[in-house]
Amino acid sequence: MFRPQLPEAPHLPTSTITAQHQVQAPMPSAGRPLTPYMGAVAAVVVVGIVLTALLAAVAVTAVSVAVAAVVLRSLVSSANRR
Repeated sequence: MFRPQLPEAPHLPTSTITAQHQVQAPMPSAGRPLTPYMGAVAAVVVVGIVLTALLAAVAVTAVSVAVAAVVLRSLVSSANRR
């Protein structure tokens, strides 16, 4: 009365089971291909590099002009004292 009853296992047919292999088609791309954008990306990178180089050149020029101005000012002020 209090013993658990297990359900009977379903009987599988005894004939040979053949496995069917399905060939999956390649998944379609989610959006447009990235190939047309490669030119735009390259252009943005090149413009960024050129602008960075120009900014560095301006900074170096500004520092050198400032150093030259300090040296000239020192030379002029020491010449006036003599």
